[in-house]
Amino acid sequence: MGRWEPDAQGRLLRAALELFAEHGYEATTTAQIAERAGLTKTTLFRLFADKREIVFQAQDELTALVRRGVDEAVEGAGPTELMVNGVRILSGAHTEQHRATGRILDPILAASPELNERAIFKRSAITSALEDALLGHGVDPLRAGVLADLGIRAYYGGYDAWVAADDSTTLTEHVLARVTLLRSELSRI
Repeated sequence: MGRWEPDAQGRLLRAALELFAEHGYEATTTAQIAERAGLTKTTLFRLFADKREIVFQAQDELTALVRRGVDEAVEGAGPTELMVNGVRILSGAHTEQHRATGRILDPILAASPELNERAIFKRSAITSALEDALLGHGVDPLRAGVLADLGIRAYYGGYDAWVAADDSTTLTEHVLARVTLLRSELSRI
């Protein structure tokens, strides 16, 4: 594959996941990833600060999606409906390819403390984006924080169930079911 072919970021992600699965995260070098992707190390470092960032390249897109979901909620939506629309839009952007990637990535994340630490930062960034969007719509700070935590907990729990499932249920269906479950549990406290 030539260096100038499109989708360098996607090629780097596929190459990184393959190599991480084959050799482990720590044993894989950026040079190996670039070579497997048919790119130069210069191109890799032009796109990403390090090999860890290849895996988390969609973080900005995900935070933008959750904000957009809150902003596009129906006029007059209450705080909970704003949060639900945020996680609905976020989860609705995931495809079957994302599910396949999750199945490869989950064991790699579990085996790497460095990647796990970065995953925690990503989760925090998405939670903060949801909270900020809720605050921007006039939701009081305490409620915005609780709803953001609940929404992103539902998103991640739904994502885990979706990746593990062998059925046609969408991520959005898993996430919204998890929102309902968490809201029910909170009402019993």
